[in-house]
Amino acid sequence: STANAPEDDAPNRYSRTDRTTYSRYSRDANSSGSSIPSNTLEKRIEELERELAKERQENARLMKMTQDKEELIGKLKEEIDLLNR
Repeated sequence: STANAPEDDAPNRYSRTDRTTYSRYSRDANSSGSSIPSNTLEKRIEELERELAKERQENARLMKMTQDKEELIGKLKEEIDLLNR
């Protein structure tokens, strides 16, 4: 159960970063006075946030798979030790 702790912690860590990143982009878009419309930037940010969410979901899935395989390896090692005895 302790192996699940880092995975459970991940959404909190990422959401804090997202808020910081989003507020920085919003501030830059509003203060820069660039020729790119702010709604275009907002759409791009939303698109990137969706892509980021998908990547995080995939990362969580891969981490779970890795954890499952590591547990299986541990069990198989124990079984090998028992058989060798």
